[in-house]
Amino acid sequence: MLNADVDHVLGLLLLRELQPLCVFATESIRRILTEDNSMFAMLQRVPDQVRWIDLVLGTWFSLTDASGHDSKVRCRARSIGEHFPGYVSPSKRAQLSGSEASLGLLVESPSGKRLAYVPAVPHITDALREELEGVDVLLFDGTFWRDDELIKIQGSGQTAKEMGHVPVSCSLAQLAQLHRPRKIYIHINNTNPMLNEAGREYRQVRDAGWDIAEDGWQFEL
Repeated sequence: MLNADVDHVLGLLLLRELQPLCVFATESIRRILTEDNSMFAMLQRVPDQVRWIDLVLGTWFSLTDASGHDSKVRCRARSIGEHFPGYVSPSKRAQLSGSEASLGLLVESPSGKRLAYVPAVPHITDALREELEGVDVLLFDGTFWRDDELIKIQGSGQTAKEMGHVPVSCSLAQLAQLHRPRKIYIHINNTNPMLNEAGREYRQVRDAGWDIAEDGWQFEL
């Protein structure tokens, strides 16, 4: 689990049918789900229903299943931002580590090829750009096109950056110098105009060398 946003964690409840699960998450995210949210008690109905493994930022680890079988796929998590979801109370946030709030994940296959998965990025740093240049496939935050997107549509609400997302209109320029990876936008909100294949935003993304993810895509590294 790379963050505790609702759309990132609900899948755990869909996998609650008593089969053993292995969940990799930071201590902060695990505590949000298991201490304050009674719905996630569905994952604790029988002993060893879920095996929680705390992620240590910056440290490589192997993906294993609930029985401990090693997939030979290695991962490394890094802090991307300190934005906790709105449902996390101020008192709980004070107990947690901000660096564990939102993560990006580097995935390395046995062949040595690498994929970066970064679905929620509040800002792009030089260090992040440097790391992304070293991957073969980049799955990057494409949630909103512009910072005030929801405000323009709904008349109120938060900006994209306040919600922990750099707008695509900004990331296109800030990541323009990335040449090695195949670049793909993911985590796209239904308000994002780049979903309209007849629109100028879609063409701008494609002309910049980016793909827009579709359901069912698979990647072989």
